[in-house]
Amino acid sequence: MSQKNKKQFGVWMDTHNATIIGREDVDTGEFVVLDHVTNNGPDKNTSENAENNQEITLTQKFFKEIAMKMPNIDQIHITGTGQIQEQFMKFLADTAQYKNVESSDSTSTKMSDDDTVACFEEYFK
Repeated sequence: MSQKNKKQFGVWMDTHNATIIGREDVDTGEFVVLDHVTNNGPDKNTSENAENNQEITLTQKFFKEIAMKMPNIDQIHITGTGQIQEQFMKFLADTAQYKNVESSDSTSTKMSDDDTVACFEEYFK
């Protein structure tokens, strides 16, 4: 399978926001912003345990929402701040549909949508 025909996606993410980048026609065309996904985080709770459980549940929901926007991934590069990218990569590896995906990650600061698209275009050259 040539590099040009792979279903390639890029995700910039932090704990509350994700920008999903992919090709216009899934496996061909220019990279574009496909969607933005938001995780508002847990409500302030009187119980730390309840807040932690809610945070775990909301993070899993956040990961599922991101994954739903990327059908049949062959390659993904995840970038952003913090350790959330590593957690998302583990989520993908533990999900049967995404088990064999070529994945990589890096750290970067928040970028505009245009800069994020340019970053992934350069990465997938």
